[in-house]
Amino acid sequence: MAGSWLPGIGSGAPDLRRSVLAAAVIGVAVMAAVDEIVFHQILGWHHFYDRSTPSVGLLSDGLLHSAELLALVGGFFWYADLRRRGALVPRAAWGGFLLGAGAFQLFDGIVDHKVLRLHQIRYGVHLLPYDVVWNVAAVALLLLGAWVTWRVRSRSGRDAR
Repeated sequence: MAGSWLPGIGSGAPDLRRSVLAAAVIGVAVMAAVDEIVFHQILGWHHFYDRSTPSVGLLSDGLLHSAELLALVGGFFWYADLRRRGALVPRAAWGGFLLGAGAFQLFDGIVDHKVLRLHQIRYGVHLLPYDVVWNVAAVALLLLGAWVTWRVRSRSGRDAR
């Protein structure tokens, strides 16, 4: 079967942009899963939405989990399609993964924690150290992802795989 289920995409040509985007979706989903598993379930520091009852907090965690699983499955189907067609650029995908993970973490740290105040990282402690570590780690992931993606792009296609 020639071509792809994506319109206008030929087979076999490396696709840097889609490699980055597919892996970024996976990175967002993986970071959401790490956040939920570690901070919501294992440590029990917060729920996705803490401004109501514990039952609502648990429901919000379930909805987050559903969204992360959908993103993970969708991202892997996209990734697999790129790979099947020979269009995947693995190094660019690593950059996209790091960009997605960092973007989720920074969005969570700034928008969810500070702007919308859906939850904090932890309660009953001085938040500044937690916020700094959370957001600095997010920026580090973003910078590393941007650097990897830039390196692949700067090679202008030669040895990008």
